[in-house]
Amino acid sequence: MTEPDYLNNAYTLRSWFFTTDHKRIAILYFATLICFFCVGGAAATAIRIELATPQADLVSSDTYNRLFTMHGVIMVWFFLIPSIPNTLGNFIVPLMIGARDLAFPRLNLMNWYLFIAGGTVTLFAIVAGGIDTGWTFYTPFSTLYSNSYVIVAVTGIFIAGFSSILTGLNFIVTIHRLRAPGLTWYRLPLFIWSLYATSVILVLATPVLAITLVLLATERFLDVGIFDPKIGGDPLLFQHLFWFYSHPAVYIMILPGMGVVNELISCFSRKPVFGYKFVAWASLAIAAVGFLVWGHHMFVSGQSLLASLVFSFMSFIVAVPSAIKVFNWTATLHKGSLRFEAPMLYALAFLGLFTIGGLTGLFLACLAFDVHATDTYFVVAHFHYIMVGGMVTAYFGGLHYWWPKITGRLYSEYWARTAAVLIFFGFNLTFFPQFVLGAEGMPRRYHVYPPEFQVWNVLSSGGATILAAGYLLPMFYLGYSLFFGVRAPANPWDAPGLEWQTPSPPPEFNFESQPVVTRAPYQYGPDFAAEPQNA
Repeated sequence: MTEPDYLNNAYTLRSWFFTTDHKRIAILYFATLICFFCVGGAAATAIRIELATPQADLVSSDTYNRLFTMHGVIMVWFFLIPSIPNTLGNFIVPLMIGARDLAFPRLNLMNWYLFIAGGTVTLFAIVAGGIDTGWTFYTPFSTLYSNSYVIVAVTGIFIAGFSSILTGLNFIVTIHRLRAPGLTWYRLPLFIWSLYATSVILVLATPVLAITLVLLATERFLDVGIFDPKIGGDPLLFQHLFWFYSHPAVYIMILPGMGVVNELISCFSRKPVFGYKFVAWASLAIAAVGFLVWGHHMFVSGQSLLASLVFSFMSFIVAVPSAIKVFNWTATLHKGSLRFEAPMLYALAFLGLFTIGGLTGLFLACLAFDVHATDTYFVVAHFHYIMVGGMVTAYFGGLHYWWPKITGRLYSEYWARTAAVLIFFGFNLTFFPQFVLGAEGMPRRYHVYPPEFQVWNVLSSGGATILAAGYLLPMFYLGYSLFFGVRAPANPWDAPGLEWQTPSPPPEFNFESQPVVTRAPYQYGPDFAAEPQNA
């Protein structure tokens, strides 16, 4: 007889849609995010097909504006920001700290419904006619001139923002109050430190975005002078408010990915993370300094030179804790007993892609270079190297790492490695040519361009085909494993974390008895096997 677990304790739709089990809610988020990823990916596919030729062969300029806006809005607010916290975080955090659930289980379920509501409203705006402002909703176009469904889309993002705020609050309280006996702050896994820093940003920054969107709607509907200088508004106020949230939002996306990579590199090099305390505090430093760099998005906006110099300096400062993490991961790999399983391949891909994205971010922090590169494909490439090359790669790495725990099944290691390699090479072929395009002056958000840029755009579109294959492949072999995969042992990776000390998949309340922690994290010793148990 099969032992009861969170998957088989009930099978009705009611048991899923009214569950307060953090593990089932994580599955609900996972299914939802797949849908949004497909919508955003379809828009990206259309964009790359259009850009394969210099002329407008597929869509009109107005449709192209709506396509890249749809891609940006869906991917940023309905995939990148919630992906790791709401899926892997929801599932793993209580297991990692020895808790039965999150601090507020009903609030956790409500957050999913808020997320669904916000996403539905935004998808309605897209289906009804779309939005043509870009995902940044810059004024005065969004408040005065656009005839698209700006307010409907803004309302959807506003609703989803409450889900983010309350999710962050739930994680903060859970980490403070529900840790197992003996699990002190310096015994916490680094994934928990990263999610804690992320949650602080969610709680402090997201209300600023909500207020900004309300002001945008107020000016558009009531003609109140908030951003329009003709009626007493400040034309730069929207940019300041928007980027005060949106640059910390970059760290909302990447910090959880960094947390995942800590777990992967330590497990598959069989070593504790080098400089544990430095890596832990680097997460909080990134969260803190990240609030002080928003102005580097506005170097050409007309803000004062002094302000630009300060923001440029702070942008270099925020790179320091990120660099600490990269150096410490490299030191962890040094002389480790490396095992190149699929999760490790994703972690190594993250290391390379994030480093390229971070270094090119320093280019954009330089005033003289930024004036040349602003609103070019250099910025597009930099952003995607961080967000897609970094965060999405880490998400796939974490998904493969915890898949046996989540489902109780093992996947095909061969196909998983194949997908990781396809994603790495497809991503570089897609976005590295865009650095060249940006350096040569090709502006972003244009669907018609001079013929001399076509070679690089064809390379980019060809790489996008490989990248799409790499993203789609896991849907098949992971889906196959759900029904035909070999049953997973409790600890297939021989890892020391608390989440591996309970059956796969876990029981409804995670642990049969309250675990007690007596040692620091990542303590790999001779009692751990050298090879994984999955095939």
